[in-house]
Amino acid sequence: MVELTSNKLAALKRLSDENGIIGALAIDQRGSLKKMIAAGSSSPFGDEGIIRFKELVSEELTPYATSILLDPEYGLPAAKVRHSNAGLLVAYEKTGYDATAVGRLPDLLTEWSVKRLKEAGADAVKFLLYYDVDEDEKINEFKHVYMERVGSECVAEDIPFFLEIVTYDAKNDDVKSLEYAKVKPHKVIEAMREFSKPQYKVDVLKVEVPVDMNYVEGYAEGEAAYSREESASYFKEQSEATNLPFIFLSAGVSAELFQQTLKFAKESASTFNGVLCGRATWKNGVSPFAENGEQAGRAWLQDTGKKNIQELNMVLKETASSWFEKVTG
Repeated sequence: MVELTSNKLAALKRLSDENGIIGALAIDQRGSLKKMIAAGSSSPFGDEGIIRFKELVSEELTPYATSILLDPEYGLPAAKVRHSNAGLLVAYEKTGYDATAVGRLPDLLTEWSVKRLKEAGADAVKFLLYYDVDEDEKINEFKHVYMERVGSECVAEDIPFFLEIVTYDAKNDDVKSLEYAKVKPHKVIEAMREFSKPQYKVDVLKVEVPVDMNYVEGYAEGEAAYSREESASYFKEQSEATNLPFIFLSAGVSAELFQQTLKFAKESASTFNGVLCGRATWKNGVSPFAENGEQAGRAWLQDTGKKNIQELNMVLKETASSWFEKVTG
């Protein structure tokens, strides 16, 4: 069991439903969301467009989410219009990474601290880390120290630390390839094992599923990287690699595939505690917003966006485990 302070426990409850399951909505995208809006629009939107789209998503979809993840650069206006029952996670990392440097190194938002994020209303702080367990030891040691620092800041402010881990292979940039699919279980599971160590002070892990579902037998359109039995064993191994509450990210797959994945995880004895789901819920709403304006964007969110999140909530009820079973306070 993980022991939490009373403040951290109360904050986690604000981010979850009454059963200890996190059904959070993520829209902390910055650079990628700007590109998505720009691609669908004939006239430039600028910062106003990204701020407004986040507000629409927050207004229309937080009534159906337990919490929302936003960034402090463009997302704080959206935090103000969220549903009163939705908790608030705020991102602490700079968007993306410096592609000219080796190692996808982490970087903090220089004008923010955990103290300031908490003062801005955050119930928890999220940090995204790109990690390859097999990369050069110096690079990984830099990342280990960096996460210890963020964890210590969260302890000082008595606020939950959500660590999002996105794995990669330093020797292979094509994360959609069959070759990467074969090494992905090792990358995901070992990263979880590392950051479950107590020195990082992580409270909740936000992680990928341990396989690429597009290469699982029965889901794959082409060659499969793993049988269903192998895939199930990876989900179970992932679950056993940590004593911390952990939630799945959607990694931009379709809403339908993400829901199927959660069912598969449950069948495989995964004890995941919810989701922080972004693009799978709202991504297809960017295009009507960018092409036809605010009303079109809002109409899409009220219809398809709402349907996506309600369907996901139904699947969560059937598949996710309560983090109450992993935490004491």
